[in-house]
Amino acid sequence: GGRPDRTGVSSDPDRDFLGRLRSKIEENMSNPAFSVEELGESIGLSRAQLYRKTKSLTSYSPNELLRITRLKKAAAMLSSSDLTVAEIAYKSGFNSPAYFARCYREYFGISPADSQKQARPS
Repeated sequence: GGRPDRTGVSSDPDRDFLGRLRSKIEENMSNPAFSVEELGESIGLSRAQLYRKTKSLTSYSPNELLRITRLKKAAAMLSSSDLTVAEIAYKSGFNSPAYFARCYREYFGISPADSQKQARPS
């Protein structure tokens, strides 16, 4: 399998790396203290190696990837649960609901509260 697949990843080791990376992020995303250093350690890479490899395969830094994964989880919770925006911020690994709201708006172009209203019209 040397040809790039639809993710643009060309080799099986790269695919394995991304799979491990995604599963470590999924496992730990609700822990706000989970850091890029811990992510690297959990898959056996230094912070610099993790950054280089993640950036080259996904065009995101490990930090951005962790944040985006958390935001996508939060978006799913906003549309499917009755939790408050603050509860969802904490459950998806953000320390601060205000920071969560800022990141959410930057990524999705809409506030978490507006997103929640659209998902569940009264």
